[in-house]
Amino acid sequence: MSKVYPSNLTPEQFELISRLIPPPKPGGRKCEVDILDILNAIFYVLCEGCRWRALPGDLPNWQTVYTYFRNWRCIRDMGEDA
Repeated sequence: MSKVYPSNLTPEQFELISRLIPPPKPGGRKCEVDILDILNAIFYVLCEGCRWRALPGDLPNWQTVYTYFRNWRCIRDMGEDA
């Protein structure tokens, strides 16, 4: 559990956007990080204007967060339905 940041999603906000999150690929590794924590970390970077490597230590590590961000962005850019 991370600290509460102004950029964190509320449960209601998460419920609204959770259906837009692509499901995990079949046969892949089990997700070890909560998607809400990933989204909160992405919004932290966007709102604070910091670098990925400057994410606070109580959020998931920057490599994990950036990988999710990059993969979701690639899906969007290719026009695939999530």
